[in-house]
Amino acid sequence: MALLQVSFKSKALMMQTSVNVLLPMGTNRVDMENMSDLTYEHKKFPVLYLLHGATDDHSCWLRLSSIERYAEDKGIAVVMPNADLSCYSDMIHGHKYWTYISEELPNFIEAAFPISSKREDTFAAGLSMGGYGAFKLGLGKPEKFAAVASLSGLLDLVDSLNGPGPSFFENVFGDSSTVPKSSNDLVYVLEQLKKENKRIPKLFQACGTEDFLYQNNFTFRDFANSVGVDLHYEEGPGGHEWSYWDTNIQRVLDWLPLESNKVVK
Repeated sequence: MALLQVSFKSKALMMQTSVNVLLPMGTNRVDMENMSDLTYEHKKFPVLYLLHGATDDHSCWLRLSSIERYAEDKGIAVVMPNADLSCYSDMIHGHKYWTYISEELPNFIEAAFPISSKREDTFAAGLSMGGYGAFKLGLGKPEKFAAVASLSGLLDLVDSLNGPGPSFFENVFGDSSTVPKSSNDLVYVLEQLKKENKRIPKLFQACGTEDFLYQNNFTFRDFANSVGVDLHYEEGPGGHEWSYWDTNIQRVLDWLPLESNKVVK
């Protein structure tokens, strides 16, 4: 894998930002059968947008998990953007991270690197705040993402806003009364997609039974199951910790509808 550490000026954020990209090697393959007429086969790779949690940044998946090794085995590119304490949203008091993550960043990545723009090759995953962001990407842009995964995700945002909640929520959402039945309410967005009979990405949801967000995950899981959404749910021992996420991102990669995951009979 090649690791590319990219900085560029985002129009949506109106400032410089950074993103780490893992890119499979062998973008060009020599035609060994016809060396006299050297040709190259150009390949565009499937891509996983991998999102960080509230206490992390775009470097943490690289530093605290073995995502590079896991992705290399699957032949998938991994894009790890920075989103600060934004909940991957256009903040009331802050920057337009939803516009950046959902529109500007994919356009930039697909133009700059050999990354497929096809829906069937485009995925998202994340942990904690990033799990919320991954599901928000999939449900907010269902025409773009084929599958999305949440690990220990903050999926019942309405419930979290009813409690004390993190202090940064006010900067993101302002008055908490604006969240229910809005584009930031994942259960509501899923409900609208079902009512309008729109295409919904495959969903993967996992949370450790010792995680403080374990109960928070139930609302989304139960609603998705009640309306017949294609949700793969897993739970098991584990807290809100990197040992759990490092193990379960492998489960996510095995679950993704990648060519490398298909069994040849």
